Amino acid sequence: MSDVTQVRYNARTHVGLKRAVNEDSLLALPEQKIWVVSDGMGGHAAGDYASQLITGLIATIDPDLPAAETMHALRGAIQTAHGVILKEAQARQVEVIGATVACLVLANSHFVGIWAGDSRIYRFRDGEIQMLTADHSIVATLVQSGQMTWDEAEQHPQSNAITRAVGVGEDLELDKVRGEVEPGDRFLLCSDGLTKYATFAMLERVLAQSPLETITDRLIQIALDGGGADNITVIVVDVD
Repeated sequence: MSDVTQVRYNARTHVGLKRAVNEDSLLALPEQKIWVVSDGMGGHAAGDYASQLITGLIATIDPDLPAAETMHALRGAIQTAHGVILKEAQARQVEVIGATVACLVLANSHFVGIWAGDSRIYRFRDGEIQMLTADHSIVATLVQSGQMTWDEAEQHPQSNAITRAVGVGEDLELDKVRGEVEPGDRFLLCSDGLTKYATFAMLERVLAQSPLETITDRLIQIALDGGGADNITVIVVDVD
């Protein structure tokens, strides 16, 4: 993968206050400039199995691949995980095992985001936060049709109902967003354990004010102060 300039990151996951098991997984491959958040679902050791399988397969991507082939390999790893999880659910005779995935890749002064589910990627630039992904969820359709904001959607009774995930349904469709990277850009990847409690304004304030060394602690504390009902995973990537 070609260099984008200097990149630093901070990554952290927390089980939260109500769950016994952390079903979130994170992966940081700074040499390849790949970062991943995956939020497992299915309970009973199934959700953590799914999220760890996804990050584990992505971790096996050849670090020497050119940028275009890395993207191809990344999609391939997620699709492989999809097939393996489907088989595992059959073997365990459970209805659903699955996980969200949100991946950020930096190469050749561009970023690519690939995702399925409601784990998110944001970019903070020139004092403003922008959500780069769009949740695959029931409430997302209400947001996209202008009936509510993303912040309001988090309070909706069906806010947890996602319409797409790795391991769910026959075919997995991954969405992609791409754009140019500028020095000073700050990217945030997170599971919905954070966004349940952190509004856009709160995220914008923390991303504007916090040094990289303490930012993941601050973001996780927002979720814990809010109730910490879910696992919380946060990765912040700074482009210097």
